[in-house]
Amino acid sequence: MPPLRSTGPGPEAERPGYAGRYRLEECLGSGGMGVVHRATSASGLRIAVKVVHAQYAADPEFRARFRQEVNAARRVSGAFTAPVVDADPDAELPWMATLFIPGDTLAAQVKRDGALSTADVRRLGAGLAEALCDIHRAGVVHRDLKPSNVLLAEDGPKVIDFGISRPFDSELRTETGKLIGSPPFMAPEQFQRPREVGPAADVFAMGAVLAHAATGRGPFDSDSPYIVAYQVVHDEPDLSGVPDELVPVIRHCLAKDPAHRPSPTEVLEALRRPSDPPHVPAQRGPGPDERVPARRGGGSRGDGARPADSTARLRVPTEDKARTSGEARMGTTGAARLRLSGRRPRAILAAVAGVLLIGGVAALTTGALLPGEERQPSRPTDAKAGFSPWSVRLDTAGGTPSTCASGTGALFCVTDDGVVARLDPANGKAVWRRTTGARPKAPVAVSGGLLHLTMDHRLEALDPRTGKARWTSDTRGYSVVERSAAMTLLTSSDGRVRALDSATGRQVWSRRIGGPGTQWVAGDARTFFTATPTADGSVTSVGAVSASDGTVRWSVRVAGDLRPVAGGTSAVHLLSVGLDQLADEVVRIDTDDHAAHRFPLPTPVDQAEATESDGTVYVYAAGGALVAVDTRAGAKDAVRWRRDTAVSRPSRPVTVGGTLYFTAPDGRLLAVSRRTGAPVGQTRPRPDASSGRVVADLPSPVPLDGRIYATAPDGTVFGVDGSHPEDW
Repeated sequence: MPPLRSTGPGPEAERPGYAGRYRLEECLGSGGMGVVHRATSASGLRIAVKVVHAQYAADPEFRARFRQEVNAARRVSGAFTAPVVDADPDAELPWMATLFIPGDTLAAQVKRDGALSTADVRRLGAGLAEALCDIHRAGVVHRDLKPSNVLLAEDGPKVIDFGISRPFDSELRTETGKLIGSPPFMAPEQFQRPREVGPAADVFAMGAVLAHAATGRGPFDSDSPYIVAYQVVHDEPDLSGVPDELVPVIRHCLAKDPAHRPSPTEVLEALRRPSDPPHVPAQRGPGPDERVPARRGGGSRGDGARPADSTARLRVPTEDKARTSGEARMGTTGAARLRLSGRRPRAILAAVAGVLLIGGVAALTTGALLPGEERQPSRPTDAKAGFSPWSVRLDTAGGTPSTCASGTGALFCVTDDGVVARLDPANGKAVWRRTTGARPKAPVAVSGGLLHLTMDHRLEALDPRTGKARWTSDTRGYSVVERSAAMTLLTSSDGRVRALDSATGRQVWSRRIGGPGTQWVAGDARTFFTATPTADGSVTSVGAVSASDGTVRWSVRVAGDLRPVAGGTSAVHLLSVGLDQLADEVVRIDTDDHAAHRFPLPTPVDQAEATESDGTVYVYAAGGALVAVDTRAGAKDAVRWRRDTAVSRPSRPVTVGGTLYFTAPDGRLLAVSRRTGAPVGQTRPRPDASSGRVVADLPSPVPLDGRIYATAPDGTVFGVDGSHPEDW
């Protein structure tokens, strides 16, 4: 969405309410087409929600354009573009939610502080070129790149607002006579041949944006949009004041003929001086479903990706070929400022990756389980193991991946509308299926030898052999917060805790422990751990609770706002989060002497979560950063590696042997080396292209007997051989 100017609040800004399942907490501003509110998801994700004004919601053409905006944003991938976390273009008031990241727009910063330094313009240009590579690879033309649509976040620039973007193959046409774009940053062909606009128009706009950043004004400035249009089409750009070393690349971008402009990759190379560190890693090549269409009429260039022999694919286990990524917020401005001078963009350090935008949060339609092969196995069947990769589809109308869990040698999956099925892990065939008639409120889980489903006001446990209910517990006033192999914990907002035997549903004990902010994590079979921060987040009480009777075995106060990651017999691991809500440290508390050990992250990361295995904590962030921290080492040697995995908002990873597995919002399953972080394999994307909804929280993949099972937005559940990710 365009940055919001003070045009006064619209009627929607005055009344609180909801957009889908998100309560609109604060109005950030009102623009010409809608209102942006701050909101928080159920998992604590800070988001900005754009709600369309009522008068536009009634316009079918505008709805179609808004749906196109959502779909365009979903197709884009990258470190410097805007990940959508949820959307509903068909709501009474259409809305779209993106990650919220504090930061000014380029327009606001230049207006307040003047032109950027030469070094900062270089870094800005590298980020914008990277963003266009991702946008064009996804088959999208932005068509409105301008300073007010560039958000200066702390980890690098973000391209926002896909309101007039369209895919190369879009059939939605602009009405004759309508000017679509912002004249000072539009390419000549946008005035002359608007229906033939291709990726090269975005390169032209990037040149104009860089000129604006370097001088404080555009290369075709005028008070009259008609004069601007004439200058763009006929006159040479005014580059006076642009540093000499930047003039050639900017002038090249501003070529009148689209065919004479550089590709984004060429701009990236031109802006990277030999003395500069390689802060923007090489791009991965487009996959089978990501090919950029051929340019039309020889006039429009693609993203300029290098030939296949020099382009890094994520599946290639080469350490220097992971791509940068990040996260973006809708065009709302915040208090934070971009601090570029004297340091590399934080996207390099903080990005696990580029994209993926993104499946749906709409309801799944109850229906039959329809097994069907989607492709031939990538490698011959392992006769010894008797296993071939498979894929089946659970009927879906909304694009939300099913959640799955393993237990008793079987695979169990449940759809968003409550269809639960047991699948044979060898071939994906349904052993049984059952319709619960209610939407699950948490991922399916196996505990106490039973399959647990969490629904509104009840917890239901099913027999894994038959799917029949074994017991049901009323959970009114409580939330399911944690499970161990044999115990399920329910907590209330005032700190009351009920512990249920997962096998029988019988209440084992009930106590008041902690308070509203207490978080729980399971340890070994005998212990749960708690973390309760003070109101100001300056200190957290970390304790060990007996699973058998709820007694607090020990408790220790540790500085900082700590969030539990994982517990074990010898230690509990937590993340430390600062006042800016960025995770800055991994903390290990030993269970024997309760000593706290702190391991600073190289760069604080936003919306961080983590998983732990064998003493190493893998921290991953909404923007894509993946960092391995070995808490058994000294603080100086703790960070084993930092990686960019080309995935924005990945699922929680799981570890099996020497490999870390996670899923992406476009349905890919990815594998990276636990030792080096190098990518070792990925499956093809499986997005639900027909849905306007996207996935906020992705289910983790499920390991079982050396195989890995995952779900995708297109409704499929698939299984692959975990020992050969390079052949996926």
